[in-house]
Amino acid sequence: MSELIINKVANSGLMTLDLEQFLPTAPITTYDLKDNLFMGLILKEKDFREALKAADWTAYGDKYVAITCSVDAVIPVWAYMLLTSYLQPVAKEVYLGSEADLYKHIVLKNIEAIDKETYAEQRVVVKGCGEIAIDAYAYTAITATLLPVVKSVMYGEPCSTVPVYKKK
Repeated sequence: MSELIINKVANSGLMTLDLEQFLPTAPITTYDLKDNLFMGLILKEKDFREALKAADWTAYGDKYVAITCSVDAVIPVWAYMLLTSYLQPVAKEVYLGSEADLYKHIVLKNIEAIDKETYAEQRVVVKGCGEIAIDAYAYTAITATLLPVVKSVMYGEPCSTVPVYKKK
């Protein structure tokens, strides 16, 4: 007689949450203002406006765009505003900062946007291993987001978890 094998993990009622679902879904690119500087030092308004008018903005279409200046220069605030007015209609999102900062911003924004009610009174396992390395800030953010609504939070895989939080 063969014994019936029962999948206890499947019957455990655990919800697995994979942080990869919160990663950016479009490419991230940079607009570096250093290319618009006169002699690599200053931004001349008239030249900057002409360069923006002549630019091919389709290269930024449906991409996340990080605005930065990779050289030490004083950039007036209006320059960021003006550049954003050209990028916003074509880009998926415009952000002032490095590509790494933008990546983090997107992940955190996506985590904040989850429907918390989906996880209400659930036992949630935040997946610990995957194809893409995910920084600790994402694990911290998802934990802080879930704590008010879940029954428990664990880290790892459903077959081997580390308890993180249990509602009292």
